[in-house]
Amino acid sequence: MNHIFNNSNMVSLEDVKAAHERIKEYTVHTPVMTSTTIDKLTGCTVFFKCENYQRVGAFKFRGALNTVALLSEEEKMRGVVTHSSGNHAQALSLAASLLGVKATIVMPENSPLVKVNATRGYGANIVFCENNVNSRVETANNLVDEHGYTLVHPYNDERIIAGAGTAALELLEDYGPLDSIIAPVGGGGLLSGTLVAAKGYTPSIQVFAGEPENADDAFRSLRDGVIYPSEKPDTIADGLRTSLGDITFSIISKYVDRIILVSEKEIVSAMRLLWERMKLVVEPSGAVSLAAALKMKDELAGTRIGIIISGGNVDLERFFKQYKLSSG
Repeated sequence: MNHIFNNSNMVSLEDVKAAHERIKEYTVHTPVMTSTTIDKLTGCTVFFKCENYQRVGAFKFRGALNTVALLSEEEKMRGVVTHSSGNHAQALSLAASLLGVKATIVMPENSPLVKVNATRGYGANIVFCENNVNSRVETANNLVDEHGYTLVHPYNDERIIAGAGTAALELLEDYGPLDSIIAPVGGGGLLSGTLVAAKGYTPSIQVFAGEPENADDAFRSLRDGVIYPSEKPDTIADGLRTSLGDITFSIISKYVDRIILVSEKEIVSAMRLLWERMKLVVEPSGAVSLAAALKMKDELAGTRIGIIISGGNVDLERFFKQYKLSSG
């Protein structure tokens, strides 16, 4: 189904365009890549927006920088805090460092080591918490109460969403028109921003989301019209283990065309395909979009589709230990 997008929503195409102007000095205008092999496999002409080449290795830098830039001088003086399993942690750390703001990051104890080390490398103070959403939120809120920090939510924030939407905006400006765009969905910041940018820019475009079968809370939330928490998600796509927020749920439930569920095997196969055929190091969450496209190949055959590769921060030691990629 196609939705008529209107700017009465809480985030508009104008917000995305303003965010792009605000952050373009610091962000990478990431490349768009193609593959004749993947075009043949999908039956489509596929354009990959490679946010794995963004600063900090993920799209998250766009929203974090936009948010920090919009803080008042008083808020910048007090500092910022967030809770994140990795990419948003790195993004906020770098954004805060570039703008001279102190950052404190609450991270689950099981966060990938590559993301923990990178977050520290950008100068942030890390506070670890238990491996669940409630502990993340409670720990961050306590730091806000104790130190007066400004909480920068990883995805449920209009400023984050507008910044995230700049990736789709660039894709459409550079390679539009497209028939559809596919983005992964976890907390929904990237998908919400993609919806705002894409539906605002090209009202007839379809926007699909890829989600792991083992972390299908967004699929169930949209199906039933209520936000389900992400309870014990068992997926390799660590960036998609979070549940929707009220803002992202509102945007996604109105405008997404469909959420496509993919298996762990399909996610790993998509990663391998990107590595072997395109020489792209893509984290599991970033490969979910391609996995969804492959699953929809009959439906999308003959069309021009954009795929958002959301990030490339793979903990290789953990990955190769747990998920052996056979040679056959």
